[in-house]
Amino acid sequence: MNDAEGNEPLKDFIRDRVVADMAAGAYPGVVTRFPPEPNGYLHIGHAKSICLNFGIALENSGVCNLRFDDTNPAKEDTEFVESITEDVRWLIEGWADSVLSSEIFFASSYFEQLHNYAVQLIRDGNAYVCDLSLEEWESYRGAPELPGKESPHRNRGVEENLDLFSRMRGGEFADGEKTLRAKIDMTSPNLHLRDPVIYRIRHEAHHQAGEAWCIYPMYDFTHCLSDSMEGISHSICTLEFEVHRPLYDWVLDHLPVPQPRPHQHEFSRLNPTYMVMSKRKLLQLVQEKHVHGWDDPRMPTIAGYRRRGFTAASIRSFCQGVGVTKFKGITDVGLLENAIREELNKTAERRCAVLDPLEVIIDNYPEGQSEDLEAINNPEDESAGKRALPFGRRLFIERADFMEDPPKKFFRLGPAREVRLRYAYFITCQSVEKDGEGNILRIHCTYDPETRGGSAPDGRKVKGTLHWVSAEHAVDAEVRLYDRLFTEPEPEAEGDFLDCLNPDSLKIIAGKLEPSLAKLSAGQRVQFERLGYFTPDPKDSTPDKPVFNRIVGLRDSWAKLANK
Repeated sequence: MNDAEGNEPLKDFIRDRVVADMAAGAYPGVVTRFPPEPNGYLHIGHAKSICLNFGIALENSGVCNLRFDDTNPAKEDTEFVESITEDVRWLIEGWADSVLSSEIFFASSYFEQLHNYAVQLIRDGNAYVCDLSLEEWESYRGAPELPGKESPHRNRGVEENLDLFSRMRGGEFADGEKTLRAKIDMTSPNLHLRDPVIYRIRHEAHHQAGEAWCIYPMYDFTHCLSDSMEGISHSICTLEFEVHRPLYDWVLDHLPVPQPRPHQHEFSRLNPTYMVMSKRKLLQLVQEKHVHGWDDPRMPTIAGYRRRGFTAASIRSFCQGVGVTKFKGITDVGLLENAIREELNKTAERRCAVLDPLEVIIDNYPEGQSEDLEAINNPEDESAGKRALPFGRRLFIERADFMEDPPKKFFRLGPAREVRLRYAYFITCQSVEKDGEGNILRIHCTYDPETRGGSAPDGRKVKGTLHWVSAEHAVDAEVRLYDRLFTEPEPEAEGDFLDCLNPDSLKIIAGKLEPSLAKLSAGQRVQFERLGYFTPDPKDSTPDKPVFNRIVGLRDSWAKLANK
């Protein structure tokens, strides 16, 4: 069965496991989850996890929960909750929104149950209150090749531990003064099993729970129990959590949790070139104002890509193409750019815009006259129809489309050269007008009125076709040319990642646009002919002052640089 977008069924080792589990009757149904921590905006790496979790639920007529693993009040905020919710809904809309659970879940909603589970571990002799600070614990924990040593508080009696844990909850102790540790194995080669902390003291208000708590559960304790309480069948994580799986299983083994239990599966995370994925580093970019917020179109955040003009379908196509493996590799960001390029080539209407204008005067065109020419909206889609494009005596062309002394293989405009104006006429350059310093101000041309529409009755051919905008009808607009934020494929590979920030990641220019572009609304995407794909900025653009973002160029300019 094809998926909701008409694609062939996907196959990978996680999907194979899900199919096998359901065939064996291991679970009554497929329930997955996407569980971000609300301590930042989602990035393109999260998109892969969203597509995987929602895709598996969709393919198996299951459910996918959106759950916030919000156990650290110091770093979490409602701003991030709202942005994540918006991003997830946008990414799955029209594809897998039917499997999104009706309720949005929060780990903080389970704080009382989690506390009771912790009390149960204490009663069973599987947890104890420890007085060691984090610094002191380092000397007890040991190293992978060396066993650790037991905390001097490991053998406290059950009643003493219950009393201390109750006093921790009551706010009697300062931050870091005590922790609750699971009693597992101080000789385990897996350091995560060496009496890990499952509760710590933190006197901070929580974005959901307010000031009800001053002790908070750790992620490794919370995550597996949240999965269990929600009836998750397949808990799908990125590969760095593979070493945490024994602790995930230990917690579920030692508590009376509902059956059947969830099982954790790991896959390799997405590591695209020319990006950083660390939330800490993304936060640094924002706080140090290297970018203009989390949704800056240069950021690898879903909000940034949405603002830049990428579609949800293109991001899903990219994630599908990357696949699901356990191989830790690097993915060329050009694949993502090609995904949106291929989509927009088929769907985006064409428009004319000039970004580095050079004035052209057509001397033999009647002064004060103008006419509407017929322009094709999308050569890839006949149903897109045609539009009227105004033409007059004064035009703008791209400055790069004219050379006063052109080389032999320059097929655009030059003195005494004839070219075609797209949808319009053949024109020939007659003279060049300069200022006192020799800079070209404008050029003067003549046109052949018999070539209306772009072909000559006598059959003569021209090699160059230029786009243009009527000066009388042109709309002034701010055009933001976005590019990759870093100059190196792996910014985090060596040294400070900020050292390879791309100084040309954003260029702001004043463009001249055909008048129909002033009416373009947020979310509409067009091709500026010969220039790339653009969309109005959803925050800054207005009908009076249009602002356009470049989504992607027509070709991958970085591929040429990589091959040099």
